[in-house]
Amino acid sequence: MTISSDPEHVPEGPDTYSITADTGSSQDRTKQRGVASGREFVALITALMATGALAIDVMLPAFPEIRQEFGMSPDSTKVAWLLTAFFLGMAIGPWLYGPISDRYGRRRPLYVGLVLYVAAGALASVASTWALLVFARFLWGVAAASPRSLATAMIRDRYQGSEMARLMSMIMAVFLLVPIIAPSIGAGLIALFPWRTVFWFPSIIGVLLMFWARRLPETLDPKNRRPFTFSSVAMAGKEVISHRQTMSFTIAITFLFGVMMAYLAGSEVIIEDVYDYGTYFPFFFGAIAVILAINSLNNARLVERFGVSNYVRRLSAIAIFTSSIFVFISIASNGKPNFWLFAVALAAVVPLAQGLVPICNTAAMMPVPHVAGTASSIIATITTAGGALLGNIASSQFDGTVTPFAISLLVFILLASVLIYWGSATYDDDQHHS
Repeated sequence: MTISSDPEHVPEGPDTYSITADTGSSQDRTKQRGVASGREFVALITALMATGALAIDVMLPAFPEIRQEFGMSPDSTKVAWLLTAFFLGMAIGPWLYGPISDRYGRRRPLYVGLVLYVAAGALASVASTWALLVFARFLWGVAAASPRSLATAMIRDRYQGSEMARLMSMIMAVFLLVPIIAPSIGAGLIALFPWRTVFWFPSIIGVLLMFWARRLPETLDPKNRRPFTFSSVAMAGKEVISHRQTMSFTIAITFLFGVMMAYLAGSEVIIEDVYDYGTYFPFFFGAIAVILAINSLNNARLVERFGVSNYVRRLSAIAIFTSSIFVFISIASNGKPNFWLFAVALAAVVPLAQGLVPICNTAAMMPVPHVAGTASSIIATITTAGGALLGNIASSQFDGTVTPFAISLLVFILLASVLIYWGSATYDDDQHHS
C-alpha cells in the first residue's frame, strides 16, 4: 500500500478508505461545498484538540488570584487540583464518546462534548466555593475529552503508519502554539477584567468551534460501524488491552504525560519560590512552548525518514540522557542551580518527552483501526488519569528546591523508555510504512 504525504489524499486499503458516508464519491466530495477537507480538515482537527490546552493554559496566570480568593497561602500547591480534576475528567470522558462513536460516527459525540465544554466553562466562572470550582473543572475535563479522543480516532480513520505519525506531530506543533499565547491572553484578561474571565474565554472559543465543526466530514466508514452493546464494547476493549504493542505504548504515554503534568503543575511554583521570577512566568512558559512546537515539527520530518520504531527508540535514549544531566546539575547545586542552567535543562527534557507522545500514540493506535473509537477512549483514559496522578504526586514533593522535580522527570522518562523498547519489538515498520 502506498501512502501519499498529501493531506488531501486518503489511501485505500484494509485500514483506510475514501470518505463516502456523508459526501459521496471522492470526486463528488471535492465539488461539495460546506465540507472541510485537506488542510482545513487538519486545521479544524488541530483546533478541536487545542480546546483542552486552552482551558488549562489561559488559567495559569490566575493562580495567585485563585489562591487569594479561596484563602490559600501564596505558595500553596492545592491550586494544582484545578489541573488534576480537569485531567481526571478527561480520563473518564472518553468512555462517553469513543464506543458511541464506533456505532454512530464521530460527529454527533463531538457536538455533545462541545456543548458540555461551553456549559462547564460557564459554571466555573460563577462557582462560589472551592468544591464547586473543582467540580466544574472536572466536568470541563469530561467535555474536553470529546474533541481530544475523537480527533485521534478521525486521524486514524484516514491515515496510518509514518504518515499518521508525521501528521500527529505536525498537529502537535500547531497545538503547542496555545501555551505560547494562552498565558499572555490570561494575564491580559486579568489585567483588564475580573480574574474569572479566564473561564469565560475558552467557552466563547468553544461556541465558535461549534459553528466551524459543522463543516467536519464524517470519517467513520459505515462498514466499520459496530453495535453499541455491552458485549461489543467489552470485546473491543479486550482486544485493545490484550495487544502488547498497543498497551506498552499506552502506558509509556502515561509516564510521558506525567512529565508534562509535573511541568504544568510545578513550574509556576518553582519559578516563583526558587527563583523569584513569578512576574516573568508567562514569558518563560511561552518560550518553552516555542521549543516544544519546533521539536514537534522536527519530529514530523524525521519520523518519515527513520520510521516509527527506529525513531522512537532514538528519541527515548536522548531523553534519558538529558533528564539524567538535569538531575546531576540539580543535585550538584543543592537543588538550586543557576536559573539559566535550569531553563536550558528544562527546555531540553520536557520537549523531548512531549515529542515522543504523538509517535507513541500512532504506534498504539496502529494495530486496532477497526475499533479506533474504543481504542482512543482506552488510551485517553489510561494516559490522562495516570499522567494527572503522576504529575500531582511529582508536584506535591516540592521542598523549595528543583531536585524532586528533576528526579521525577528522570524516573518517568526511564519507565516510559523501557515500555517503548518492549513495545517497539513487535512494531513492523515495513508493515506500517508501506
